[in-house]
Amino acid sequence: MIKAELIEKEEVQNYKFLDAPIDEVHVQKEKLIGAVRLGNEFKSKAYITFQTDQGPKKIETTVWTVTEKYLQIKNGILIPLTSLIDIQY
Repeated sequence: MIKAELIEKEEVQNYKFLDAPIDEVHVQKEKLIGAVRLGNEFKSKAYITFQTDQGPKKIETTVWTVTEKYLQIKNGILIPLTSLIDIQY
């Protein structure tokens, strides 16, 4: 498992997203759906790990929505699904 630096969710927009290394990806559709449900119904947060140009980063936040290509968090910030490494909740 990749070690990721924990950052504030407000800092996400300061990074350039890269595709996650395929052998390190641990995100399935069920995890994405679970994270959205957790955020919308229970107002709970998840840990999201993603790949950036400065290495793997992790945030704790509420997942608002998931589309075909993006995961959306607060303030309309979009994280490409291709950059996701893991979601834990």
